[in-house]
Amino acid sequence: MKNQKFIFVTFQKEGIHCYPDAPEGVEFLRNPHRHMFHFRVDIEVFHDDRDIEFILFKRELEDRYRLEAVGHTGVLHIDHKSCEMLADDLATYIQTTYPDRDLKVEVSEDGENGAVCFYAAREQAPLLYQHDSLGRES
Repeated sequence: MKNQKFIFVTFQKEGIHCYPDAPEGVEFLRNPHRHMFHFRVDIEVFHDDRDIEFILFKRELEDRYRLEAVGHTGVLHIDHKSCEMLADDLATYIQTTYPDRDLKVEVSEDGENGAVCFYAAREQAPLLYQHDSLGRES
């Protein structure tokens, strides 16, 4: 079994988005509304002395969003993007900058509801043994 090590960072960013296809019962989400988006990123490291220093990594990710914020307000206008879409965008940036590492990105709205997305750096190793429906090795 592979022994993996991860570091994690968390940060928040104010943003405005909408959910144009929101179902009945939450139709108010169709209009632009504000959330404090909470991010947590877990990224694989390869030794015990952190080949990615987490304070610097956190600052890097926060700076990425600072550059995307509108005007002097610092508020992200993310249109119709969901938590999953925000996670995918962030994962794409991280995978480009820090390739070949497993990654998990969590994004929540106001720290209450959100998404957890896993991104495998490599294909999983094939099973050494196959089992039939009775649990016998083949």
